[in-house]
Amino acid sequence: MNKKYIKIAISTIAGVLLFGGVAYVIYELTHKTEKEENAIPTAAMEQTIVEVDTIVLRKQTFQKQILCNGKLVAIQRAELMCPKAGELLKSVNVKNGQRVSAGTVLAVADTRDTNTALEKAKHDLEKAKVELQDKLIGLGYDADAKNVPADVLKKAEMTSGFYSAKYALKAAETALSDCKLISPFSGKIADLVARPHQRGDKFCTLIDDSFFDVEFKILESELTSVMTGTAVKASPFIDESIVLSGTVTEINPTIDEKGLVAIKARVKNTSNKLLDGMNVKVIIENSVHDMFVVPKEAVVERDGYHVIFVYDKDTHHAVWTYVDVLYSNLSSFAVTGCEKKQTAVKVGDVVITSGNLNLADDTEVKISSEDN
Repeated sequence: MNKKYIKIAISTIAGVLLFGGVAYVIYELTHKTEKEENAIPTAAMEQTIVEVDTIVLRKQTFQKQILCNGKLVAIQRAELMCPKAGELLKSVNVKNGQRVSAGTVLAVADTRDTNTALEKAKHDLEKAKVELQDKLIGLGYDADAKNVPADVLKKAEMTSGFYSAKYALKAAETALSDCKLISPFSGKIADLVARPHQRGDKFCTLIDDSFFDVEFKILESELTSVMTGTAVKASPFIDESIVLSGTVTEINPTIDEKGLVAIKARVKNTSNKLLDGMNVKVIIENSVHDMFVVPKEAVVERDGYHVIFVYDKDTHHAVWTYVDVLYSNLSSFAVTGCEKKQTAVKVGDVVITSGNLNLADDTEVKISSEDN
């Protein structure tokens, strides 16, 4: 019996020791985690002060913009045919991209047959003149046709062949002139396909690019901001430093199935980099007065609302302020207080314009620069 009790006692003591050891380990691990969590470095406990830029809010004129894509179309273009279509070309005097003036000889067709016809017409006219003089002398008049009644002279010209020979000479001269292709207006040569000593019909396209029509479309809802004479700016996507200025000249009085209205504006070509058919960015600006204007960087979106941060001069903290965006352009927003949140902005408010994405309400900030 004693041995049995001794074994039971030993087992009990071992169990107590094991349980106590496990409990100690759990205790140490738990308190170690708590100690580590509570042992936050002093530097991390200190709030970082964010350095920001600001502007002072004031009423000013806002340039409301409509942005869309458009295309440049030369104000005048002509598909020119070869002189004497189908005949051999003697010379081609231009090349693609060349700028020409009105009246420039672009090409000349083979004139051998035409010159022969012209010489024959001149000879026939001289022969007819002799026949006319003989007719007049036979009628009792002078050969120089002086003092001949008009009706008698006309009949003599027709019966002598003079009348027909005179118009045949004019036709031969016209045919010789038609051997030259003359530029009908000043412009640039494009799509030149004709070659010297070859036969063909089409010669080239002549483009007058001194001005361009800018063709673009706007939304139906934007139509109230556009009328004939509205100022327009256009810049080619390949070089947005080129800015073309002009005005709206046409508004198509229909709305297409996509709810768009076709607009046409005219701009002066101020650069030799512009080409017919080039894609451009179109900007239509309208001035809206007495607006609170802030740079786009000043506005962030939180919980589906637009927010700006106003600097509190007393606490040096950023104050979360809801706003409504009334208008926008490439760089700015026109804002006012948020109607749903019943907030307001006023003249003199200092609006933070940098680092807003990293700000929260009541963040301590330091102003690095202020735009007055």
